[in-house]
Amino acid sequence: MKGSLMLHVIGMVLSWIGAVGIIGIGIAYLMKHEGNASGFGLPTLPSPDARGWWQVKGIRDIGTGLTLIVFALFAPAQLPLALLPMAVIPFGDACIILANKGSRKTAYSVHVSTAVAMLIAAGLLVL
Repeated sequence: MKGSLMLHVIGMVLSWIGAVGIIGIGIAYLMKHEGNASGFGLPTLPSPDARGWWQVKGIRDIGTGLTLIVFALFAPAQLPLALLPMAVIPFGDACIILANKGSRKTAYSVHVSTAVAMLIAAGLLVL
């Protein structure tokens, strides 16, 4: 019993870190923080008149984080079901970076590792 409780706590902590972290990243994108965008992994930044795309990503990230928080607070038993499809987002980001000849290091170390962490958190919460 103690082991499964510890796994659940670890899964919940990973979920909260992910949720709060992605909200912070989303806020940075809404504020058009160029350093944040350059760290995404794509080879070029959008031109100044196309930087509204940063805000699109920002609101997506904030919505994702808030959704995870709502599940964690009000439907914790279903949180793994929210984490599973949402893991597609960072995996998709990695695929987009790689398809556009962006930073392989960032694609794997940031985006794929985030997707894997989400899948691990979901698995731990199910156990």
